[in-house]
Amino acid sequence: MIAAKQATGSPLEVFRAFFKLGLTCFGGPIAHLGYFRNEFVVRRKWLDEESYADLVALAQFLPGPASSQVGFSLGLLRAGYLGGLLAFVAFTLPSAIALVAFAYGAGALAGPIGSGLMHGLRLVAVAIVAQAVWGMARALCPDRTRAAIAVGATLMALASTNAVTQISAIVFGGLAGLIFCQMDAPPPEGHIPVPVSPRAGIIALVLFFCLMTVLPLLRSMHISPAIELFDAFYRAGALVFGGGHVVLPLLRDAVVTPGWVSDRIFLAGYGAVQAVPGPLFTFSAYLGTLVKGPPNGILGATISLIAIFLPGLLVMTGVLPFWDSFRRRASAQAAMRGVNASVVGMLGAALYDPVWTTSVKGGGDFGLVLSCFILLVVWRLPPLVIVSVSALGGIALGLFKM
Repeated sequence: MIAAKQATGSPLEVFRAFFKLGLTCFGGPIAHLGYFRNEFVVRRKWLDEESYADLVALAQFLPGPASSQVGFSLGLLRAGYLGGLLAFVAFTLPSAIALVAFAYGAGALAGPIGSGLMHGLRLVAVAIVAQAVWGMARALCPDRTRAAIAVGATLMALASTNAVTQISAIVFGGLAGLIFCQMDAPPPEGHIPVPVSPRAGIIALVLFFCLMTVLPLLRSMHISPAIELFDAFYRAGALVFGGGHVVLPLLRDAVVTPGWVSDRIFLAGYGAVQAVPGPLFTFSAYLGTLVKGPPNGILGATISLIAIFLPGLLVMTGVLPFWDSFRRRASAQAAMRGVNASVVGMLGAALYDPVWTTSVKGGGDFGLVLSCFILLVVWRLPPLVIVSVSALGGIALGLFKM
């Protein structure tokens, strides 16, 4: 496996790349991984296919928002701590601003043009995920054994969409890899140069677990509403695996059950987050803006946003220093072959449900998805162009159906 390049990139380069993606990455975490692969593996060549797949597999193992963890790791590998921080900020900020604006009443879209626009943005996610599945399957499932593992993971993921099934599919892939993928293969060439020391990694993990323990105690003492808000969103971010829509039940329990926001407000924000780019976890900014009583508004949005992302970034920072030495072992390589195949299978399942089933409703939708897929794979047009084409196509389909 060819390792990632040395971390010699510019933090400004990282910020520009991820800010563009933060403006154009529609479709949720699975689609984001497709955008990242196209931008950083295919186009910029910051790292190779297998190293990228390793990062994706690691993020699936850990709690937190998977796509944001992968993006943070890419920035970290490219330009150190500042690169990781700027990658996270650049990718998250556009979505967070849009959702705060929506919370204040400035982000609503109505009528056939607005609904058509949002539908077009959902359809482009189908093309992005299809491209990711196609490319990763060719690279990571080149033989019958790994193709079979991918199919098995697909069937498991289609049977249930809960977090336990997702983790079980990854464990299944790892065990199957250990048993069936002990093939003769050269060890990885070089290593992934993580600019995080083992000591710093251990500190990050200790901080992750300390906050998990201390915050509920502080909340029970009712010291500050800000601590209660921080704890609610920190626990939501720390207990969800894979990120994305899995966090929504946890967020509802965190803010609707105690009466901080109503179901109507919660569901309105859920609809809005489908129409903005960037990570779905920025839904927390919308909720933090509208919670009853201080801190709310911009301060509440900031607290909620930091709290929900912090556990995932801490645990990713803590594990990365040990990840490269682990993956270089022969048994680890065999397990990772199986895990990577499982990731492909899970992506394939997600391509069908929820990406396809919730977006493609007729022949016109399929035609637009197919056109975007061809523009991506054959014409190799940039994602921004594809997003624009799909948005305009969605508006045209909406008007045509009137």
